[in-house]
Amino acid sequence: MTRKIVIIGAGNVATHLTRTLVKTGYNVCQIYSRTISNARELGSKTGIYFTDNIAEVYKQADIYIFSVSDTAIKGILMRLDLPKDALLIHTAGSVSMDVFKNYSTNYGVLYPLQTFTKKRIIEFSDIPICVEGNTEETTQSIEEIANNISQKVERINEEKRKYLHLSAVFACNFVNYMYSQAEQILKDNEMDFRLLHPLIEETAMKIKDICPSKAQTGPAIRNDKTTMNQHKELIGDNVDIKKLYTFISNNITKSKEENGIF
Repeated sequence: MTRKIVIIGAGNVATHLTRTLVKTGYNVCQIYSRTISNARELGSKTGIYFTDNIAEVYKQADIYIFSVSDTAIKGILMRLDLPKDALLIHTAGSVSMDVFKNYSTNYGVLYPLQTFTKKRIIEFSDIPICVEGNTEETTQSIEEIANNISQKVERINEEKRKYLHLSAVFACNFVNYMYSQAEQILKDNEMDFRLLHPLIEETAMKIKDICPSKAQTGPAIRNDKTTMNQHKELIGDNVDIKKLYTFISNNITKSKEENGIF
């Protein structure tokens, strides 16, 4: 773990990954972020030198981990002059490792499959990490890092990783948006979102024992048109949410009728 690591980025994923690498004993020597406040926050919490000046990024590090937005990776690479044999890694779910192809002979992906928020404490050892490298030797190097910070490491190629990321958007991002709509409905009617916590927790726990297609409940699975029409009336003039409610309800009912699922 003596190899020097530079972290490119200081957002949610970078924050959790950097803390974990430091805790595990890795030599993280620098943090770079285009946003100085983010760089300062992470640097002050980990004791690592930080900068927002791309010209100050160390040129002699062994590993550079890019934990930035998907669209930012290429732009940052074009402004860096890194060693051609340095190990370049990104943490994105939908970006090809070939983004590094013209910048190094060693590159790949370390994709932690989790939702990250800076202030939330997450046990990294429980997070599935998907790895891929441009050569077997590089894959092993990335795998070694992953195995030191997680108990759940899998080699997953680019095509499968993209589908995994898509499924994660459905399972996490879209679901969280639904939570926000539920919260707003309750807030508008002077009720506390915490009333739904036991329901949300049971729904999440249930699919560990029952596949989601067998765990579906609610008026749409029963094709209870009376209740669904009442719900749409309660939604009122919010056309977008009413369309969303109708679309999802129709798809649940249709899936049962056509495919026999649920």
